[in-house]
Order: sequence, then C-alpha cells, then structure tokens
Amino acid sequence: MEERLALRLQLFRDGGHAESRVIDFVVSELDILAAGGQTVTEDTAGMLTSHLVTALTRLLNGEAIEQFLTDEQVAAELAGHPEAVAGARAMAERARALLGAGLPESEVNFLGLHLAALAQRSHACPTPSTEGS
Repeated sequence: MEERLALRLQLFRDGGHAESRVIDFVVSELDILAAGGQTVTEDTAGMLTSHLVTALTRLLNGEAIEQFLTDEQVAAELAGHPEAVAGARAMAERARALLGAGLPESEVNFLGLHLAALAQRSHACPTPSTEGS
C-alpha cells in the first residue's frame, strides 16, 4: 500500500478513531480494488478510505447514519457506472458479513460514487514504473 494512504489509516488507528477490525477490513477492501486493477493511492482513494472507516465506525458504535435521498444527479452518475454500483454493493455485503455493519442504501450510493471516481482516476493515472524492481 502506498505510504501516504497507509499513514491515513495509521492515524485513524493510533488516534483511537476506529477499531483495528475496521481498519483491517478497509485495508482488505483497498487490496481487492488494487488487485482488480485500480490505482489505489492517497490521491485516488484517500476520500473513499476515510468515508468507509468513518461510516463503519459509526455503525459499529450504534450511531445513526443519516439517510439521504438519492437525487437525480447521483442516480444519473451511478447509472453510467454499473460496475461501481456492483462493487459498492459487494463491499457493503462484505461489511455486513464480516463486521455486522449493514450500510444503508444512501451509504452504498456514496460508496458507488467513490468507486466510480476511483475508476476514472485509475484510468487517468499512469501505472507506476517497475524499473529497478
């Protein structure tokens, strides 16, 4: 994992803002995205990382996550990215199964937007050189 993204997660862990199991889950999800060909760095996935850590922590702490209605603009954006919607649903299902944290539909939609943005950034980012490896 890229050093700056790992630092973001370490700050959540060290600051006591998230349980280790949440951080471990998020690391696993980022690894899944990277294995699927996404460019997972602080620049491309930092906001996704923070959003997922925060949402899961709130759910596990019994805090309410505000339900938002998906407006037409969000629905239109997600309609253009069915793979992001499927990825968000799969991620939410793994969170439910592994952590007992059932993300509400509005959170799944936000994850879908993050995943769509990640896919766009991944295609815009050059693959890091493996020279000297």
